[in-house]
Amino acid sequence: MSHRSDPNPGDLADTPSSGQPDVVVVEGVDEEVVENNRRLFNGWQFWLFAALAVAYSSFHLISLNIFPMETWSYRIVHIAGALILGYGLYAGSRFAKSEHEESPVALKWLSYALLLPALYSLFQVFMMQQTLAGGAMRIDPAIESWHYGYPLMLTTAAAIMLSWVYRQVRHRFNPADLVLMVCALASAGYLLVAFNTNMRMSTGTSFAPVGIAWAAVAGSLLILELTRRVAGLALVVISVVFLLYVFAGPYLPGFLGYPGLSINRFFSQVYTDTGILGPTTAVSSTYIILFIIFAAFLQASKVGDYFVNFAFAVAGRARGGPAKVSIFASGLMGMINGTSAGNVVSTGSLTIPLMKKVGYPGRSAGAIEAAASTGGQIMPPIMGAGAFIMAEITGIPYTEIAVAAIIPAILYFLSVYCMVDFEAARKGMRGMREDEIPQFRKLAKQVYLFAPIIILIVALFMGYSVIRAGTLATASAAVVSWISPNKMGITAILRALQLAGIMSIQIIAVCACAGLIVGVISLTGVGARFSSLLLGVAGVSQLLALFFAMCISILLGMGMPTTAAYAVAASVVAPGLINIGIEPLIAHFFVFYFAVVSAITPPVALASYAAAGISGDNAMGTSVASFKIGLAAFIVPFMFFYSPAMLMEGSAMQILRVGLTATLGIILLAGVVQAWLFGPVKTWQRVVMLIGAIFMIYGGIYTDIAGLAIGAVLLAMQRRLHGSGKAAASTG
Repeated sequence: MSHRSDPNPGDLADTPSSGQPDVVVVEGVDEEVVENNRRLFNGWQFWLFAALAVAYSSFHLISLNIFPMETWSYRIVHIAGALILGYGLYAGSRFAKSEHEESPVALKWLSYALLLPALYSLFQVFMMQQTLAGGAMRIDPAIESWHYGYPLMLTTAAAIMLSWVYRQVRHRFNPADLVLMVCALASAGYLLVAFNTNMRMSTGTSFAPVGIAWAAVAGSLLILELTRRVAGLALVVISVVFLLYVFAGPYLPGFLGYPGLSINRFFSQVYTDTGILGPTTAVSSTYIILFIIFAAFLQASKVGDYFVNFAFAVAGRARGGPAKVSIFASGLMGMINGTSAGNVVSTGSLTIPLMKKVGYPGRSAGAIEAAASTGGQIMPPIMGAGAFIMAEITGIPYTEIAVAAIIPAILYFLSVYCMVDFEAARKGMRGMREDEIPQFRKLAKQVYLFAPIIILIVALFMGYSVIRAGTLATASAAVVSWISPNKMGITAILRALQLAGIMSIQIIAVCACAGLIVGVISLTGVGARFSSLLLGVAGVSQLLALFFAMCISILLGMGMPTTAAYAVAASVVAPGLINIGIEPLIAHFFVFYFAVVSAITPPVALASYAAAGISGDNAMGTSVASFKIGLAAFIVPFMFFYSPAMLMEGSAMQILRVGLTATLGIILLAGVVQAWLFGPVKTWQRVVMLIGAIFMIYGGIYTDIAGLAIGAVLLAMQRRLHGSGKAAASTG
């Protein structure tokens, strides 16, 4: 789990602003997050890995905009670079607290001894490249196995296991990880050599060179181990289960059974665009890496601090102000950085203490932050990279996906806002004092800091490619900084590129690991069999089929980063929904939403657990509370099916009617959960409100009329019981 290396609640201004015209409420949103297992180097090691990270980010910018590479080669280098950086920066075991706790010297020398077979495998890649360049059509299989495959495999496996038990202090490098870096080079090197010859055409057949399979097995092991280090065990366990299915499938009964694949046939094809080099890596190597660089440039120019302070200036005075600030700031930052749990850590370390300060219990404060950060993944135009993966998988234009996401995103954030507001009213919470928040008129003078995001949106809708628009927005972030207090010079730009290289490791590892699962699904046909099962359920009830698809999407997403969760669900669940007659856009939005909200769904809710770590409350209790706050996200996707106008499918009048009635329904739904509207709501009224809310969210003309009637009656009763004056007073 990520955590800020030095959370500093003291950054929260708590003194009057008289005599201090430039009050700053929060600082440090843009500080780098340092994970528990990340090394912090000094001296030449720091400069070496900083240079590698800068070179890695620069490689992508140059390849995407100036000198494009052959597609497979580019993606192989993309993954190999992340593996090398990842093994250099992230340890495989916890750090020793002191030099006395470090592992014995014997383990160190054993690690160095493993360098010999690793370097020998790398040398053989060079020799095989020379052989092929000399006119040979194939490499002798015995040479591929004995001089390359066996040494590489045994060395990779041994170094991974050694890294699990090797402990050193945080600023020192593990020689076992140096072995893994060399193995990553040897694996990628052979694939680059093989895939740039006619051997590429034989992948997935019985004629495929055995060397490709050896390189793919080693590469897969390296991806799985790095994913464990940067994203936890959940995705690794799911990947291993899928890999076991490849070879156990022929012995399984019923719809799970299939004829089977040999090790050589499977692994010679899984490291191609059918699997690891497929859609997930296609997106991580283009759109995601580009927007990580964009986010790093925003971070380097301190735009994140400005976003949060702007949110405080706008919403801080309202009742429960810090919670409303959290919704605004976390949604905006989460949209850009693409990870719910990571965003909770960066903004939550600032907003959660403030929420507790104005009266929110720790559980509510953590739940609000988790729900808001998760919502950033469904907020257009970036949607935490989800929109780009959806465009890659479905072939639907990115702009169409971004537009379709507008109404659902509004409904989600309106729901969270109303939940927060009603809880604040019910508990009699105050807003922040004027001397606790920055002056809006001063922040308004720096509103130009929103320019990079505006330029990005405008460029996308003007028809620029995502790569061109992202590059333009990144450049504009640097230019805009020159008229701000945090000017980006050469040093700051290099620092942003270094930060981007480090930030990208997790998402690239996760996408490559998800590609492994996608490859298993594609090569074994289990996705098609699942579609048949879903089709059979739909014959009984389409609603039951949708519910079943929801459960599978959430289950697949539990403990996984959003990007990987959606990629896997899109391969397993979405084809089944399309087969039962659902439009591709609706089907993919359906699974995307549930893959996203798995981050706040008990029992495994990464965003909620991260928030609980900051708030100090029980993790399971926080996840249940965040589930309640994000309840709209569990209802709205069903409405995609029953009312496609919610995704901008239909006439302008249909879209307007559905949008308005769904908005009113969401407000009623928040009232049901919080037992408050203009005042306390009785149990029987909550039941009636729930019926009215579902009627209006449903989107049918008759249900809308019925829901509006219920809402009008309840509104009249509430106004008569509690009075407009009292209600108005409570909003101050």
